Amino acid sequence: MSFDGLFTKAMTEEISSLLTGGRINKINQPYKNELVFIVRAGGKNHKLLLSAHPSYARVQVTQESYENPKEPPMFCMLLRKHLEGYTIENIYQSGLDRIIIIEVKGRNELGDISQKKLIVEIMGRHSNIILVDQERNMILDSVKHVSYAVNSYRAVLPGQTYLAPPPQEKINPLTSNEEELSRVLDFNAGKLDRQLVDHYAGVSPLFAKEVISRAGLANRSTVPAAFFSLINILKGKEYSPSLISDENKESFYMIPLEHIGHNTRTFPTLSELLDRYYFGKAERDRVKQQGNDLERFISNEIDKNQKKIGKLQKTLKDSERGEQYQLFGELLTANLFQIKRGMKEVEVVNYYTEDSQTVKIPLSPQKSPSENAQKYFSRYQKAKNSVGFVLDQIEKAETEVAYFETLYQQLQSASPRDIEEIREELQEEGYIRQKQRKGMKKPANSKPQLETYYSSEGDPIFVGKNNKQNDYLTNKFARRDELWFHTKDIPGSHVVIRSEEPSEQTIKEAAALAAYFSKAKDSGSVPVDFTKVRYVKKPNGSKPGFVIYDNQQTVYVTPQADLVISLKENRSVK
Repeated sequence: MSFDGLFTKAMTEEISSLLTGGRINKINQPYKNELVFIVRAGGKNHKLLLSAHPSYARVQVTQESYENPKEPPMFCMLLRKHLEGYTIENIYQSGLDRIIIIEVKGRNELGDISQKKLIVEIMGRHSNIILVDQERNMILDSVKHVSYAVNSYRAVLPGQTYLAPPPQEKINPLTSNEEELSRVLDFNAGKLDRQLVDHYAGVSPLFAKEVISRAGLANRSTVPAAFFSLINILKGKEYSPSLISDENKESFYMIPLEHIGHNTRTFPTLSELLDRYYFGKAERDRVKQQGNDLERFISNEIDKNQKKIGKLQKTLKDSERGEQYQLFGELLTANLFQIKRGMKEVEVVNYYTEDSQTVKIPLSPQKSPSENAQKYFSRYQKAKNSVGFVLDQIEKAETEVAYFETLYQQLQSASPRDIEEIREELQEEGYIRQKQRKGMKKPANSKPQLETYYSSEGDPIFVGKNNKQNDYLTNKFARRDELWFHTKDIPGSHVVIRSEEPSEQTIKEAAALAAYFSKAKDSGSVPVDFTKVRYVKKPNGSKPGFVIYDNQQTVYVTPQADLVISLKENRSVK
Protein backbone atom coordinates (compact mmCIF):
# COMPACT_ATOMS: atom_id res chain seq x y z
CA MET A 1 0.00 0.00 0.00
CA SER A 2 1.96 2.99 -1.29
CA PHE A 3 -0.78 5.59 -0.73
CA ASP A 4 -0.79 5.17 3.04
CA GLY A 5 -1.50 7.72 5.78
CA LEU A 6 2.04 9.09 5.68
CA PHE A 7 1.97 9.49 1.90
CA THR A 8 -1.45 11.15 2.26
CA LYS A 9 0.15 13.65 4.67
CA ALA A 10 2.84 14.50 2.13
CA MET A 11 0.34 14.81 -0.73
CA THR A 12 -1.96 17.00 1.37
CA GLU A 13 0.93 19.36 2.06
CA GLU A 14 1.80 19.49 -1.63
CA ILE A 15 -1.67 20.29 -2.96
CA SER A 16 -2.42 22.61 -0.02
CA SER A 17 0.61 24.80 -0.73
CA LEU A 18 -0.30 24.85 -4.43
CA LEU A 19 -4.07 25.30 -4.38
CA THR A 20 -5.11 27.01 -1.13
CA GLY A 21 -6.65 30.36 -2.06
CA GLY A 22 -7.35 29.15 -5.60
CA ARG A 23 -10.68 29.46 -7.38
CA ILE A 24 -12.58 26.45 -8.72
CA ASN A 25 -13.34 27.35 -12.33
CA LYS A 26 -14.55 24.06 -13.78
CA ILE A 27 -15.52 20.58 -12.61
CA ASN A 28 -15.60 17.50 -14.85
CA GLN A 29 -16.34 13.85 -14.17
CA PRO A 30 -14.64 11.92 -16.98
CA TYR A 31 -15.34 8.55 -15.35
CA LYS A 32 -17.74 7.13 -12.81
CA ASN A 33 -15.45 7.44 -9.78
CA GLU A 34 -13.11 10.25 -10.85
CA LEU A 35 -13.37 14.04 -10.82
CA VAL A 36 -11.13 16.70 -12.31
CA PHE A 37 -11.23 20.23 -10.85
CA ILE A 38 -9.74 23.11 -12.83
CA VAL A 39 -8.37 25.40 -10.12
CA ARG A 40 -6.94 28.84 -10.83
CA ALA A 41 -4.17 29.47 -8.30
CA GLY A 42 -0.88 31.35 -8.39
CA GLY A 43 -1.68 32.85 -11.77
CA LYS A 44 -2.12 29.52 -13.59
CA ASN A 45 -4.62 26.70 -14.00
CA HIS A 46 -4.11 23.39 -12.21
CA LYS A 47 -5.94 20.10 -12.75
CA LEU A 48 -6.81 18.51 -9.41
CA LEU A 49 -7.68 14.83 -9.80
CA LEU A 50 -9.88 13.22 -7.14
CA SER A 51 -10.27 9.47 -7.62
CA ALA A 52 -12.41 6.98 -5.71
CA HIS A 53 -11.39 4.17 -8.07
CA PRO A 54 -11.44 0.82 -6.20
CA SER A 55 -7.84 0.05 -7.24
CA TYR A 56 -6.31 3.46 -8.03
CA ALA A 57 -7.92 5.83 -5.52
CA ARG A 58 -5.83 8.97 -5.02
CA VAL A 59 -5.66 12.76 -4.90
CA GLN A 60 -3.11 14.62 -6.99
CA VAL A 61 -2.48 17.48 -9.39
CA THR A 62 -2.23 15.93 -12.84
CA GLN A 63 -0.94 16.85 -16.28
CA GLU A 64 -2.93 14.07 -17.94
CA SER A 65 -5.81 14.88 -20.28
CA TYR A 66 -9.18 13.22 -19.81
CA GLU A 67 -12.03 12.87 -22.27
CA ASN A 68 -15.30 13.99 -20.71
CA PRO A 69 -18.72 12.48 -21.48
CA LYS A 70 -21.14 14.47 -23.63
CA GLU A 71 -23.64 14.51 -20.78
CA PRO A 72 -22.14 15.16 -17.31
CA PRO A 73 -23.26 12.73 -14.58
CA MET A 74 -25.70 13.96 -11.92
CA PHE A 75 -23.01 14.13 -9.23
CA CYS A 76 -20.86 16.31 -11.48
CA MET A 77 -23.79 18.67 -12.14
CA LEU A 78 -24.45 18.95 -8.40
CA LEU A 79 -20.78 19.75 -7.71
CA ARG A 80 -20.85 22.43 -10.40
CA LYS A 81 -23.89 23.97 -8.76
CA HIS A 82 -22.34 24.01 -5.29
CA LEU A 83 -18.61 24.51 -5.94
CA GLU A 84 -17.87 26.27 -9.24
CA GLY A 85 -16.67 29.80 -8.55
CA TYR A 86 -15.87 28.94 -4.92
CA THR A 87 -12.50 29.58 -3.30
CA ILE A 88 -10.46 26.85 -1.63
CA GLU A 89 -10.05 27.99 1.99
CA ASN A 90 -8.18 25.04 3.42
CA ILE A 91 -6.90 21.57 2.52
CA TYR A 92 -6.00 19.24 5.38
CA GLN A 93 -5.77 15.62 6.42
CA SER A 94 -7.92 13.96 9.05
CA GLY A 95 -5.29 12.85 11.56
CA LEU A 96 -3.06 10.39 9.74
CA ASP A 97 -5.96 8.65 8.05
CA ARG A 98 -6.22 8.45 4.27
CA ILE A 99 -8.84 11.19 4.31
CA ILE A 100 -8.29 14.58 2.67
CA ILE A 101 -10.73 17.42 3.37
CA ILE A 102 -11.06 20.40 1.06
CA GLU A 103 -12.92 23.35 2.58
CA VAL A 104 -14.38 25.89 0.14
CA LYS A 105 -16.21 29.17 0.49
CA GLY A 106 -18.36 31.15 -1.92
CA ARG A 107 -21.80 32.55 -2.54
CA ASN A 108 -24.83 30.41 -3.33
CA GLU A 109 -27.54 31.20 -5.89
CA LEU A 110 -29.17 33.58 -3.40
CA GLY A 111 -25.94 35.52 -2.93
CA ASP A 112 -25.40 34.30 0.64
CA ILE A 113 -22.04 33.14 1.97
CA SER A 114 -21.86 29.36 1.78
CA GLN A 115 -19.22 26.96 3.07
CA LYS A 116 -18.83 23.38 1.90
CA LYS A 117 -16.45 20.51 2.51
CA LEU A 118 -15.37 18.00 -0.10
CA ILE A 119 -14.13 14.89 1.68
CA VAL A 120 -12.04 12.32 -0.18
CA GLU A 121 -11.79 8.98 1.60
CA ILE A 122 -9.07 6.75 0.13
CA MET A 123 -9.99 3.26 1.30
CA GLY A 124 -9.55 0.81 -1.58
CA ARG A 125 -12.90 -0.44 -2.89
CA HIS A 126 -14.65 1.59 -0.16
CA SER A 127 -13.13 4.87 -1.41
CA ASN A 128 -15.57 7.75 -1.73
CA ILE A 129 -15.88 11.46 -2.53
CA ILE A 130 -18.45 13.20 -0.35
CA LEU A 131 -19.84 16.75 -0.55
CA VAL A 132 -20.87 18.08 2.88
CA ASP A 133 -22.60 21.29 3.93
CA GLN A 134 -20.14 22.62 6.48
CA GLU A 135 -22.61 24.51 8.67
CA ARG A 136 -25.04 21.61 9.09
CA ASN A 137 -22.49 18.79 8.61
CA MET A 138 -25.04 17.28 6.23
CA ILE A 139 -24.18 15.15 3.23
CA LEU A 140 -25.38 16.79 0.01
CA ASP A 141 -24.31 13.87 -2.16
CA SER A 142 -21.45 11.43 -2.80
CA VAL A 143 -19.96 9.61 -5.74
CA LYS A 144 -20.96 6.31 -4.07
CA HIS A 145 -24.06 5.83 -1.94
CA VAL A 146 -23.74 3.54 1.09
CA SER A 147 -26.81 2.53 3.10
CA TYR A 148 -27.05 1.07 6.60
CA ALA A 149 -27.77 -2.26 4.95
CA VAL A 150 -24.19 -2.20 3.65
CA ASN A 151 -22.48 -0.42 6.54
CA SER A 152 -24.08 -0.63 9.98
CA TYR A 153 -21.75 2.08 11.38
CA ARG A 154 -22.77 4.90 9.05
CA ALA A 155 -24.75 5.71 5.93
CA VAL A 156 -23.35 7.88 3.16
CA LEU A 157 -26.53 9.22 1.60
CA PRO A 158 -27.91 12.68 0.76
CA GLY A 159 -29.51 14.26 3.83
CA GLN A 160 -27.57 12.14 6.34
CA THR A 161 -25.25 13.68 8.92
CA TYR A 162 -21.64 13.08 7.90
CA LEU A 163 -19.89 10.69 10.21
CA ALA A 164 -16.19 9.99 9.70
CA PRO A 165 -15.02 6.36 9.52
CA PRO A 166 -14.45 4.80 12.96
CA PRO A 167 -11.16 5.92 14.58
CA GLN A 168 -8.43 3.29 14.80
CA GLU A 169 -7.03 4.51 18.14
CA LYS A 170 -3.40 4.15 17.08
CA ILE A 171 -0.28 6.05 18.16
CA ASN A 172 0.69 9.12 16.16
CA PRO A 173 4.27 8.43 14.98
CA LEU A 174 4.93 12.17 14.54
CA THR A 175 4.54 12.77 18.30
CA SER A 176 5.84 9.42 19.57
CA ASN A 177 9.40 8.61 20.67
CA GLU A 178 11.81 5.67 20.82
CA GLU A 179 10.93 4.84 24.41
CA GLU A 180 7.23 4.48 23.59
CA LEU A 181 7.97 2.34 20.53
CA SER A 182 10.20 0.01 22.58
CA ARG A 183 7.41 -0.32 25.10
CA VAL A 184 4.56 -1.19 22.68
CA LEU A 185 6.51 -3.66 20.54
CA ASP A 186 6.95 -7.26 21.68
CA PHE A 187 10.41 -8.10 20.32
CA ASN A 188 10.03 -11.75 21.34
CA ALA A 189 6.83 -12.24 19.32
CA GLY A 190 8.42 -11.56 15.93
CA LYS A 191 6.65 -10.04 12.92
CA LEU A 192 7.84 -6.60 13.97
CA ASP A 193 6.68 -5.00 10.70
CA ARG A 194 3.13 -6.24 11.37
CA GLN A 195 3.31 -4.88 14.93
CA LEU A 196 4.36 -1.44 13.63
CA VAL A 197 1.32 -1.38 11.35
CA ASP A 198 -0.98 -2.45 14.17
CA HIS A 199 0.24 0.17 16.67
CA TYR A 200 1.09 3.28 14.60
CA ALA A 201 -1.31 5.46 12.63
CA GLY A 202 -0.57 6.06 8.96
CA VAL A 203 2.02 3.27 8.78
CA SER A 204 1.55 0.76 5.96
CA PRO A 205 3.23 -2.64 5.50
CA LEU A 206 5.42 -0.98 2.84
CA PHE A 207 6.79 1.59 5.32
CA ALA A 208 7.10 -0.98 8.12
CA LYS A 209 9.13 -3.36 5.95
CA GLU A 210 11.45 -0.50 5.04
CA VAL A 211 12.00 0.19 8.76
CA ILE A 212 12.90 -3.45 9.47
CA SER A 213 15.15 -3.56 6.39
CA ARG A 214 17.07 -0.46 7.48
CA ALA A 215 17.30 -1.73 11.05
CA GLY A 216 19.39 -4.71 9.90
CA LEU A 217 19.56 -6.96 12.95
CA ALA A 218 16.19 -6.06 14.48
CA ASN A 219 16.34 -5.41 18.22
CA ARG A 220 15.30 -2.83 20.84
CA SER A 221 17.90 -0.32 19.71
CA THR A 222 18.02 -0.73 15.91
CA VAL A 223 14.26 -0.78 15.17
CA PRO A 224 13.36 2.45 17.04
CA ALA A 225 16.39 4.19 15.52
CA ALA A 226 15.44 3.15 11.98
CA PHE A 227 11.76 4.00 12.54
CA PHE A 228 12.36 7.53 13.78
CA SER A 229 15.10 8.25 11.27
CA LEU A 230 12.45 7.83 8.59
CA ILE A 231 9.79 9.69 10.58
CA ASN A 232 12.18 12.63 11.03
CA ILE A 233 12.63 12.80 7.25
CA LEU A 234 8.85 13.11 6.90
CA LYS A 235 8.57 15.62 9.75
CA GLY A 236 11.20 17.75 8.05
CA LYS A 237 9.36 17.41 4.71
CA GLU A 238 12.56 16.15 3.12
CA TYR A 239 10.64 14.26 0.47
CA SER A 240 12.23 12.57 -2.51
CA PRO A 241 9.30 11.25 -4.60
CA SER A 242 10.53 7.90 -5.87
CA LEU A 243 9.47 5.27 -8.36
CA ILE A 244 11.07 2.02 -7.28
CA SER A 245 11.10 -0.97 -9.60
CA ASP A 246 12.31 -4.53 -9.45
CA GLU A 247 11.94 -7.39 -11.90
CA ASN A 248 8.28 -7.98 -11.12
CA LYS A 249 6.60 -4.68 -10.27
CA GLU A 250 6.81 -0.96 -9.59
CA SER A 251 6.11 0.86 -6.33
CA PHE A 252 6.04 4.52 -5.38
CA TYR A 253 6.65 6.43 -2.18
CA MET A 254 7.73 9.87 -1.03
CA ILE A 255 11.17 8.51 -0.11
CA PRO A 256 13.38 5.79 -1.69
CA LEU A 257 12.63 2.26 -0.44
CA GLU A 258 15.81 0.23 -0.13
CA HIS A 259 14.10 -3.07 0.69
CA ILE A 260 12.39 -3.21 -2.72
CA GLY A 261 15.39 -2.44 -4.89
CA HIS A 262 17.94 0.13 -5.91
CA ASN A 263 16.43 0.81 -9.33
CA THR A 264 14.94 4.12 -8.23
CA ARG A 265 13.88 7.16 -10.22
CA THR A 266 13.04 10.41 -8.42
CA PHE A 267 10.58 13.14 -9.45
CA PRO A 268 10.25 16.85 -8.58
CA THR A 269 6.78 16.40 -7.05
CA LEU A 270 4.55 13.67 -5.71
CA SER A 271 1.96 14.49 -8.38
CA GLU A 272 4.46 13.98 -11.20
CA LEU A 273 5.44 10.69 -9.57
CA LEU A 274 1.81 9.53 -9.58
CA ASP A 275 1.31 10.64 -13.20
CA ARG A 276 4.22 8.38 -14.13
CA TYR A 277 3.19 5.46 -11.92
CA TYR A 278 -0.45 5.45 -12.99
CA PHE A 279 0.37 6.14 -16.65
CA GLY A 280 -1.99 3.84 -18.52
CA LYS A 281 -2.89 1.73 -15.46
CA ALA A 282 -6.24 3.31 -14.56
CA GLU A 283 -7.16 3.66 -18.23
CA ARG A 284 -6.31 -0.01 -18.83
CA ASP A 285 -8.67 -0.93 -16.02
CA ARG A 286 -11.47 1.24 -17.42
CA VAL A 287 -10.91 -0.17 -20.90
CA LYS A 288 -10.98 -3.70 -19.50
CA GLN A 289 -14.38 -3.05 -17.95
CA GLN A 290 -15.75 -1.24 -21.01
CA GLY A 291 -14.33 -3.72 -23.52
CA ASN A 292 -14.62 -6.92 -21.51
CA ASP A 293 -17.23 -8.34 -23.90
CA LEU A 294 -15.02 -7.48 -26.90
CA GLU A 295 -11.96 -9.10 -25.35
CA ARG A 296 -13.94 -12.25 -24.62
CA PHE A 297 -15.39 -12.32 -28.16
CA ILE A 298 -11.99 -11.76 -29.80
CA SER A 299 -10.32 -14.43 -27.64
CA ASN A 300 -13.08 -16.89 -28.56
CA GLU A 301 -12.65 -16.13 -32.26
CA ILE A 302 -8.89 -16.73 -32.02
CA ASP A 303 -9.43 -20.05 -30.21
CA LYS A 304 -12.20 -21.10 -32.64
CA ASN A 305 -10.06 -20.46 -35.71
CA GLN A 306 -6.97 -22.10 -34.22
CA LYS A 307 -9.01 -25.23 -33.49
CA LYS A 308 -10.39 -25.06 -37.04
CA ILE A 309 -6.85 -24.91 -38.42
CA GLY A 310 -5.92 -27.98 -36.36
CA LYS A 311 -8.86 -29.98 -37.75
CA LEU A 312 -8.18 -28.84 -41.31
CA GLN A 313 -4.52 -29.84 -41.04
CA LYS A 314 -5.63 -33.29 -39.86
CA THR A 315 -7.98 -33.47 -42.87
CA LEU A 316 -5.09 -32.41 -45.10
CA LYS A 317 -2.92 -35.13 -43.63
CA ASP A 318 -5.67 -37.68 -44.26
CA SER A 319 -6.03 -36.43 -47.82
CA GLU A 320 -2.36 -37.19 -48.39
CA ARG A 321 -3.34 -40.86 -48.19
CA GLY A 322 -5.22 -40.41 -51.48
CA GLU A 323 -2.45 -42.10 -53.47
CA GLN A 324 -2.69 -45.12 -51.20
CA TYR A 325 -6.46 -45.31 -51.85
CA GLN A 326 -5.77 -45.16 -55.61
CA LEU A 327 -3.23 -47.99 -55.30
CA PHE A 328 -5.67 -50.17 -53.31
CA GLY A 329 -8.37 -49.60 -55.94
CA GLU A 330 -6.09 -50.54 -58.82
CA LEU A 331 -4.74 -53.65 -57.06
CA LEU A 332 -8.26 -54.82 -56.17
CA THR A 333 -9.37 -54.31 -59.80
CA ALA A 334 -6.43 -56.39 -61.02
CA ASN A 335 -7.20 -59.17 -58.51
CA LEU A 336 -11.02 -59.35 -58.55
CA PHE A 337 -10.85 -63.11 -59.21
CA GLN A 338 -9.17 -63.67 -55.81
CA ILE A 339 -11.78 -61.77 -53.80
CA LYS A 340 -15.11 -63.07 -52.55
CA ARG A 341 -17.94 -61.24 -50.77
CA GLY A 342 -17.61 -61.62 -46.99
CA MET A 343 -13.80 -61.33 -46.88
CA LYS A 344 -12.41 -58.78 -44.40
CA GLU A 345 -9.05 -58.38 -46.12
CA VAL A 346 -7.05 -59.70 -49.01
CA GLU A 347 -3.30 -60.01 -49.56
CA VAL A 348 -2.22 -59.28 -53.12
CA VAL A 349 1.05 -58.65 -54.97
CA ASN A 350 1.92 -54.96 -55.36
CA TYR A 351 3.17 -55.01 -58.93
CA TYR A 352 4.38 -51.36 -58.59
CA THR A 353 7.29 -52.50 -56.39
CA GLU A 354 10.47 -53.93 -57.90
CA ASP A 355 10.62 -57.00 -55.66
CA SER A 356 6.86 -57.73 -55.97
CA GLN A 357 6.07 -57.27 -52.28
CA THR A 358 2.62 -58.23 -51.06
CA VAL A 359 0.19 -55.78 -49.41
CA LYS A 360 -2.86 -56.42 -47.24
CA ILE A 361 -5.97 -54.44 -48.23
CA PRO A 362 -8.90 -54.06 -45.76
CA LEU A 363 -12.28 -54.98 -47.27
CA SER A 364 -15.92 -54.39 -46.39
CA PRO A 365 -17.51 -57.86 -46.02
CA GLN A 366 -20.93 -56.58 -47.12
CA LYS A 367 -19.58 -55.29 -50.46
CA SER A 368 -18.77 -57.19 -53.63
CA PRO A 369 -15.16 -57.22 -54.95
CA SER A 370 -15.88 -54.53 -57.53
CA GLU A 371 -17.74 -52.40 -54.95
CA ASN A 372 -14.69 -52.56 -52.65
CA ALA A 373 -12.45 -51.40 -55.49
CA GLN A 374 -14.89 -48.59 -56.32
CA LYS A 375 -14.93 -47.54 -52.61
CA TYR A 376 -11.19 -46.91 -52.71
CA PHE A 377 -11.39 -45.03 -56.02
CA SER A 378 -14.12 -42.82 -54.48
CA ARG A 379 -11.94 -42.12 -51.43
CA TYR A 380 -9.06 -41.24 -53.72
CA GLN A 381 -11.19 -38.81 -55.73
CA LYS A 382 -12.61 -37.21 -52.57
CA ALA A 383 -9.12 -36.77 -51.08
CA LYS A 384 -7.83 -35.32 -54.34
CA ASN A 385 -10.67 -32.81 -54.58
CA SER A 386 -10.44 -31.81 -50.92
CA VAL A 387 -6.78 -30.73 -50.93
CA GLY A 388 -7.40 -27.44 -52.71
CA PHE A 389 -10.46 -26.68 -50.60
CA VAL A 390 -8.70 -27.49 -47.31
CA LEU A 391 -5.66 -25.39 -48.20
CA ASP A 392 -7.99 -22.49 -49.03
CA GLN A 393 -9.83 -22.88 -45.71
CA ILE A 394 -6.56 -23.03 -43.77
CA GLU A 395 -5.42 -19.79 -45.42
CA LYS A 396 -8.72 -18.08 -44.56
CA ALA A 397 -8.59 -19.29 -40.95
CA GLU A 398 -4.98 -18.09 -40.58
CA THR A 399 -6.04 -14.69 -41.95
CA GLU A 400 -8.82 -14.57 -39.34
CA VAL A 401 -6.38 -15.47 -36.54
CA ALA A 402 -3.95 -12.74 -37.63
CA TYR A 403 -6.82 -10.22 -37.82
CA PHE A 404 -8.17 -11.02 -34.36
CA GLU A 405 -4.69 -11.13 -32.83
CA THR A 406 -4.21 -7.59 -34.17
CA LEU A 407 -7.51 -6.53 -32.58
CA TYR A 408 -6.51 -8.19 -29.30
CA GLN A 409 -3.22 -6.26 -29.30
CA GLN A 410 -5.10 -3.03 -30.00
CA LEU A 411 -7.34 -3.64 -27.00
CA GLN A 412 -4.26 -3.76 -24.75
CA SER A 413 -3.28 -0.18 -25.62
CA ALA A 414 -6.74 1.23 -26.35
CA SER A 415 -8.40 4.23 -24.74
CA PRO A 416 -12.16 4.18 -24.05
CA ARG A 417 -12.70 6.06 -27.36
CA ASP A 418 -10.60 3.46 -29.21
CA ILE A 419 -12.77 0.68 -27.77
CA GLU A 420 -15.87 2.13 -29.39
CA GLU A 421 -14.11 2.35 -32.76
CA ILE A 422 -13.05 -1.31 -32.49
CA ARG A 423 -16.65 -2.20 -31.65
CA GLU A 424 -17.87 -0.23 -34.69
CA GLU A 425 -15.36 -2.04 -36.91
CA LEU A 426 -16.58 -5.47 -35.78
CA GLN A 427 -20.16 -4.38 -36.41
CA GLU A 428 -19.31 -3.10 -39.90
CA GLU A 429 -17.44 -6.33 -40.70
CA GLY A 430 -20.50 -8.32 -39.61
CA TYR A 431 -18.88 -10.11 -36.67
CA ILE A 432 -21.19 -8.68 -34.01
CA ARG A 433 -24.72 -7.35 -34.17
CA GLN A 434 -25.18 -3.59 -34.21
CA LYS A 435 -27.10 -2.35 -31.19
CA GLN A 436 -29.78 0.25 -31.61
CA ARG A 437 -28.79 3.33 -29.60
CA LYS A 438 -30.99 6.21 -28.72
CA GLY A 439 -29.84 9.77 -29.14
CA MET A 440 -27.63 11.48 -31.68
CA LYS A 441 -26.01 9.36 -34.38
CA LYS A 442 -22.33 9.64 -35.12
CA PRO A 443 -21.76 11.73 -38.28
CA ALA A 444 -21.12 9.48 -41.28
CA ASN A 445 -18.05 11.49 -42.35
CA SER A 446 -16.49 11.81 -38.89
CA LYS A 447 -12.73 11.28 -38.92
CA PRO A 448 -10.91 9.03 -36.43
CA GLN A 449 -8.97 10.98 -33.82
CA LEU A 450 -5.29 10.10 -33.99
CA GLU A 451 -2.93 9.94 -31.01
CA THR A 452 -0.35 12.71 -31.39
CA TYR A 453 3.20 12.77 -30.03
CA TYR A 454 6.12 15.12 -30.63
CA SER A 455 9.72 14.11 -31.23
CA SER A 456 12.51 15.69 -29.20
CA GLU A 457 13.05 17.98 -32.21
CA GLY A 458 9.40 19.04 -32.39
CA ASP A 459 8.16 16.91 -35.31
CA PRO A 460 4.58 15.62 -34.88
CA ILE A 461 4.32 11.82 -34.80
CA PHE A 462 0.88 10.29 -35.35
CA VAL A 463 -0.14 6.86 -34.04
CA GLY A 464 -3.14 4.77 -35.08
CA LYS A 465 -4.48 2.88 -32.07
CA ASN A 466 -6.97 0.70 -33.96
CA ASN A 467 -7.71 -0.39 -37.54
CA LYS A 468 -10.02 2.52 -38.29
CA GLN A 469 -7.30 4.94 -37.21
CA ASN A 470 -4.61 2.95 -39.04
CA ASP A 471 -6.56 3.00 -42.31
CA TYR A 472 -7.27 6.72 -41.99
CA LEU A 473 -3.68 7.57 -41.00
CA THR A 474 -1.98 5.56 -43.76
CA ASN A 475 -4.43 5.90 -46.64
CA LYS A 476 -5.85 9.41 -46.18
CA PHE A 477 -3.99 11.52 -43.63
CA ALA A 478 -0.34 10.73 -44.37
CA ARG A 479 1.52 12.39 -47.24
CA ARG A 480 3.27 10.30 -49.88
CA ASP A 481 6.84 11.20 -48.92
CA GLU A 482 6.42 10.96 -45.15
CA LEU A 483 7.89 7.98 -43.29
CA TRP A 484 5.58 5.16 -42.20
CA PHE A 485 6.49 2.69 -39.41
CA HIS A 486 5.26 -0.75 -38.33
CA THR A 487 6.72 -3.59 -36.29
CA LYS A 488 8.16 -6.31 -38.53
CA ASP A 489 5.80 -9.33 -38.72
CA ILE A 490 4.23 -8.33 -35.38
CA PRO A 491 0.69 -6.92 -34.85
CA GLY A 492 0.90 -3.23 -33.99
CA SER A 493 0.03 0.37 -34.76
CA HIS A 494 0.74 2.37 -37.89
CA VAL A 495 2.99 5.36 -37.11
CA VAL A 496 3.74 8.36 -39.35
CA ILE A 497 6.15 11.28 -38.90
CA ARG A 498 4.83 14.61 -40.19
CA SER A 499 8.14 15.53 -41.79
CA GLU A 500 9.65 14.56 -45.12
CA GLU A 501 13.23 14.77 -43.81
CA PRO A 502 13.19 13.67 -40.15
CA SER A 503 16.44 13.30 -38.24
CA GLU A 504 17.85 9.94 -37.16
CA GLN A 505 16.76 10.69 -33.58
CA THR A 506 13.18 11.35 -34.67
CA ILE A 507 13.17 8.11 -36.69
CA LYS A 508 14.29 6.16 -33.60
CA GLU A 509 11.59 7.82 -31.49
CA ALA A 510 8.87 7.01 -34.04
CA ALA A 511 10.13 3.41 -34.18
CA ALA A 512 9.98 3.27 -30.36
CA LEU A 513 6.33 4.36 -30.50
CA ALA A 514 5.57 1.66 -33.10
CA ALA A 515 7.23 -0.94 -30.86
CA TYR A 516 5.45 0.30 -27.72
CA PHE A 517 2.02 0.14 -29.35
CA SER A 518 2.51 -3.42 -30.58
CA LYS A 519 2.32 -6.99 -29.36
CA ALA A 520 6.06 -6.74 -28.58
CA LYS A 521 5.52 -3.93 -26.06
CA ASP A 522 7.27 -5.84 -23.26
CA SER A 523 10.11 -7.20 -25.42
CA GLY A 524 13.60 -5.92 -26.07
CA SER A 525 15.26 -5.11 -29.40
CA VAL A 526 12.03 -5.09 -31.41
CA PRO A 527 12.42 -4.94 -35.25
CA VAL A 528 10.50 -2.01 -36.75
CA ASP A 529 10.21 -1.51 -40.51
CA PHE A 530 9.90 1.98 -41.99
CA THR A 531 9.38 3.19 -45.54
CA LYS A 532 7.79 6.09 -47.38
CA VAL A 533 4.00 6.17 -47.43
CA ARG A 534 4.07 5.92 -51.25
CA TYR A 535 5.34 2.32 -50.89
CA VAL A 536 2.50 1.24 -48.58
CA LYS A 537 -0.51 -0.33 -50.34
CA LYS A 538 -3.83 -1.72 -49.15
CA PRO A 539 -4.88 -4.78 -51.22
CA ASN A 540 -8.45 -4.82 -52.53
CA GLY A 541 -10.81 -6.69 -50.26
CA SER A 542 -8.30 -6.95 -47.41
CA LYS A 543 -9.21 -6.68 -43.73
CA PRO A 544 -9.28 -3.25 -42.02
CA GLY A 545 -5.78 -2.10 -41.10
CA PHE A 546 -4.05 -4.59 -43.40
CA VAL A 547 -1.40 -3.26 -45.80
CA ILE A 548 1.60 -4.49 -47.79
CA TYR A 549 4.78 -2.49 -48.28
CA ASP A 550 8.25 -2.59 -49.84
CA ASN A 551 11.48 -0.56 -50.05
CA GLN A 552 11.63 -0.73 -46.26
CA GLN A 553 14.50 -0.37 -43.83
CA THR A 554 14.59 -1.99 -40.38
CA VAL A 555 15.64 -0.50 -37.07
CA TYR A 556 15.79 -2.30 -33.71
CA VAL A 557 14.44 -0.51 -30.62
CA THR A 558 13.42 -1.34 -27.05
CA PRO A 559 9.99 0.05 -26.02
CA GLN A 560 10.10 2.30 -22.94
CA ALA A 561 7.12 3.87 -21.16
CA ASP A 562 9.24 6.83 -20.00
CA LEU A 563 10.07 7.73 -23.59
CA VAL A 564 6.41 7.49 -24.64
CA ILE A 565 5.43 9.81 -21.76
CA SER A 566 8.13 12.34 -22.71
CA LEU A 567 7.04 12.30 -26.37
CA LYS A 568 3.44 12.85 -25.26
CA GLU A 569 4.45 15.84 -23.14
CA ASN A 570 6.63 17.43 -25.82
CA ARG A 571 5.39 20.42 -27.77
CA SER A 572 6.58 21.58 -31.18
CA VAL A 573 9.73 23.67 -30.85
CA LYS A 574 9.88 24.64 -34.51
